[in-house]
Amino acid sequence: MWEYEHAIETGATPDAIWRLWADVDNWGVWNAEIEKIEMDGPFAAGTRITMTPPGDDPIVLSIAETRQDELFVDEARFGDLLFRTTHRIDPIGHDRVRVVYRMEITGPGADEAGAQIGPGITADWPDTMASLVELALR
Repeated sequence: MWEYEHAIETGATPDAIWRLWADVDNWGVWNAEIEKIEMDGPFAAGTRITMTPPGDDPIVLSIAETRQDELFVDEARFGDLLFRTTHRIDPIGHDRVRVVYRMEITGPGADEAGAQIGPGITADWPDTMASLVELALR
């Protein structure tokens, strides 16, 4: 398994962060790595999201789990590899939360494949998460 996690603390409310996550059509407002995005149902387990990064092929994600104001998990399969990303809101004190993104890549050869491609996938997380919480504070 290959894994990576990044966290950011904020005074934004869980509800404000959740509203931005659930508004998939507008993820590109706070995530510069999205050129086009489409969702085939509600923001709930089982719904598919097709996300196209700038100049790249579309990536199909499946929402595996949602818990309003707490977390959502998306998954993508590439051959035998499973890319599972958890987006979580952890309360850490009065009027403060920690937003955590965690990617786990599992399957045959995940250690090697993850080390090769994982850092490229997660490289924008600090900027993306900073944009997310900045927008959630407005």
